[in-house]
Amino acid sequence: MRAASIDRRTAETDVKVTVNLDGTGRATIATGVGFLDHMLELLARHALFDIEVSVTGDLHVDQHHTTEDAGIALGQAFAKALADKRGIGRYADIHLPMDEALTRVAVDISGRPFLVFRTAFRVEKIGQFDTELVREWFQAFAMNAGITLHVETLYGDNAHHIAESCFKGLARALRQAVTVDPREGGRVPSTKGSL
Repeated sequence: MRAASIDRRTAETDVKVTVNLDGTGRATIATGVGFLDHMLELLARHALFDIEVSVTGDLHVDQHHTTEDAGIALGQAFAKALADKRGIGRYADIHLPMDEALTRVAVDISGRPFLVFRTAFRVEKIGQFDTELVREWFQAFAMNAGITLHVETLYGDNAHHIAESCFKGLARALRQAVTVDPREGGRVPSTKGSL
């Protein structure tokens, strides 16, 4: 099993994350931010990763630190679980529809973290959740997972649907990219010999 745990404690948050990349989509999520919990649950389900996330954060300030630090810790656990990345597909892309919204997500498990995020929200909040935090989570995850990640919403109106298409698109792309390709024969998928 490709699995890892991360404990991350700062003056702002206390985060505990466990991820199993060869799971069944089971999620146990408790961040104190309802919308973030929902997004991480569907990430686990559609990636078929088993994910546990527990965050105690400074929600009396706002949801920023909790959201960002959950992304940091989950990214670190993802990278740790992949280890040397032997045999994985490495690349994947998907177009993910969510009702009227359509988002394209492309990923390269490259070891070179980079995020292109071309998604706009017409409203500032989804319930109590600041829509600008969607990008913050993706930035934190990509940088700490060591992946190149492109997310672009081609169209959509409903902010919840747009955010959900981003997270589900990431889930499906990661699911493909981490899948072990038997034709690789356990090699690292790079001409350099390492990622």
